[in-house]
Amino acid sequence: MARSNHSRFVILGFLADQPRSGYDIRKVVEASLGNFWNESFGQIYPALKDLEAEGLVRKAEGPQAGRAQRQAYVITGPGREALEKWVRTPAGPHAYRVETLVKVFFAPLVGPREARAHVARFRAEHGALLEKYRTIGAHLDQDCTGQPGLPYWKLTVACGLAVGNAYLEWCDEAEAVLARLEAGGTHA
Repeated sequence: MARSNHSRFVILGFLADQPRSGYDIRKVVEASLGNFWNESFGQIYPALKDLEAEGLVRKAEGPQAGRAQRQAYVITGPGREALEKWVRTPAGPHAYRVETLVKVFFAPLVGPREARAHVARFRAEHGALLEKYRTIGAHLDQDCTGQPGLPYWKLTVACGLAVGNAYLEWCDEAEAVLARLEAGGTHA
């Protein structure tokens, strides 16, 4: 299933707990899933229109509290059924694109110094992400106690921490290999 088709289920998921406008959906996606998923306004608004045409969402009655210009949507019974069916369906293959790895792969063209610079930036990026995941985890522990979704939300943070730590371990190994190559070694 193409990524654009998944957008509709992300939208339904965030409408499952409360009415939201397209703007609100974008903000909650950014705040909660933004480390591993994104949705643009260009994806959200057409998807809302399609979901409404299919009867999976409907416009909420009256203006949103304090937001007269924004049209909120609510999930319908068929929308909830479609969402639950999608959640039960196994995920498809994951696209895995890491530009740093492509640049390291082609580094023989420019030498180990350039590759080390890419690895250093990669380390800094993932070190910052690890801090972000730790902050999110602390927020969940402190502010989300009693929420039925908490154990599931914490699992996504745990995955981010595990992947981030694995990337930092790889950086250690890559830096050691590249330092040897830069010093004139020929073997990794």
